[in-house]
Amino acid sequence: MRTLSCVCLALSSCLSFTTAVPTSSKNTPQDNSNVVNQTNCNGKQYTYQQLAGYGLIPSNARDSYGDNLGGWGSAIAIDQNTWRKLKNGTYTGTLYAIPDRGWNTQGTLNYQNRIHTFSISFTPNTKATASSPSPPNLSLIYKSTLLLTDPKGNPTTGLEADPSAGLQFNDFPLLPAATFTGNGFGEPGPGGKAQSIDAEGLVLNRDGSYWISDEYGPYIYRFSRSGKLLTAIQPPRAFLPTRNGSISFSADSPPIYDPDRTLTPSDPESGRSNNQGLEGLTASTDGKTLYALTQSALIQDGGPDNPFRRQARLLQYSIQNPNKPKLEKEYVVTLPLYTDPTSKKTPRKVAGQSEIHYLTPTKFLILSRDSGFGRGTENSESQYRHIDIFDISSATNIASPSNDDVPNGSIASDTGELEPGVTAATYCSFLDFNVNSELAKFGLHNGGAQDAGLLNEKWESIAVVAMDGKKGKDGEYFVFSVSDNDFITQDGYLNGGKYRYKDESGFSLDNQALVFQVKLPKGVDPSK
Repeated sequence: MRTLSCVCLALSSCLSFTTAVPTSSKNTPQDNSNVVNQTNCNGKQYTYQQLAGYGLIPSNARDSYGDNLGGWGSAIAIDQNTWRKLKNGTYTGTLYAIPDRGWNTQGTLNYQNRIHTFSISFTPNTKATASSPSPPNLSLIYKSTLLLTDPKGNPTTGLEADPSAGLQFNDFPLLPAATFTGNGFGEPGPGGKAQSIDAEGLVLNRDGSYWISDEYGPYIYRFSRSGKLLTAIQPPRAFLPTRNGSISFSADSPPIYDPDRTLTPSDPESGRSNNQGLEGLTASTDGKTLYALTQSALIQDGGPDNPFRRQARLLQYSIQNPNKPKLEKEYVVTLPLYTDPTSKKTPRKVAGQSEIHYLTPTKFLILSRDSGFGRGTENSESQYRHIDIFDISSATNIASPSNDDVPNGSIASDTGELEPGVTAATYCSFLDFNVNSELAKFGLHNGGAQDAGLLNEKWESIAVVAMDGKKGKDGEYFVFSVSDNDFITQDGYLNGGKYRYKDESGFSLDNQALVFQVKLPKGVDPSK
């Protein structure tokens, strides 16, 4: 399919909106207005200086195909070649973003996966205070949308993958696929079968192609600059969801037109848990190495229940030949725990990870957060919503036939205790989204009233750019993060604008974007 560029002919097609803590780290809250928090992780100091920016895009904004822009905070990437600091102090650049599988709060539907492009204009406001808050200072201008297709050029879909079988193409592994009736939206149509993707991670390649990680497979895909599938990375067998002794890509997310459809068993017997696939994706600065992290533990490593699903697995691939990626190493990242004040039965829960970002060959940012807290949920106060750090320099490379090549290959017990001889990555708490003294500088808050200033529940993306507008030699960077609104709106359009919907929650959730100012240690190069 082609990329449609926008020339501001209509509001719907060109829109501008300005609107567990490990012992290896030390957190030092500061009173200095230029230092919110400092963390020492494996001898390196990381500083969260301030919340520097805020912007939003309304929940009913639509793309050039007539569909709501939706949950495009699932993953973002800023093209470093476009990032500039202007003489007046404003920053500009180009941001790419992916929604996941479309509106799915009431069932999955036949939404074609896509990549959106935005231009950024960001002017830091150093004078903002809680008593004199700044209006939004980050402008996100929608430019275009690229639709994704399978190797034959057929549209992909966000529909729930079939519990058995899939689609097979020459030189590709078996791909998750959905067989649907009608048009896949519960309306008349010819029916069909399409490759299923729940897109969660995004990496830009120098040749204009894209890597996208997925939850259904969980796979990693490479798409051409025109949106056609070029490569599919199938992870080791231990990652693939298994039911009744066979691979089963379903995540037990029935389609909107068949909400009572049941799956036995609901949870896989091994492999990735439902909706807990390769949520995090990043690449080395030179573009030769790709990293993907599960959202939480595989079933056989302690998943899917709290508080045992802590042991996430990190895959490291050589992509020097992008047509033949090669698994090089594999590590364990033990995710943090938080206390859920609303749960008496299981108060200790795992903060699942929603994104990772490369810093060095051994150090990464990681976005870990709670679930069920924020705007649009019953409980407004989030307990854990962080961009933290993990370091694999002393972690065990667990890649082996016994851990990977069999369905139940395990590195932890049913209760999430690591096997003897397995050392996880060092995990260090760092940047807390929920510091109300910082949020108040932009009229925002964590907890309290369900108003437009309340932070959304789902924050799922990280992009890092240099404050100097170049290479960040002074160590100062901006960290962008955008919320995923799950397409929740009372003014929804999909299927080329022909399918109307209103989310039953009654909410309309804008896509919120935050910009944090940080200082990173010498030697870090997060410019991917």
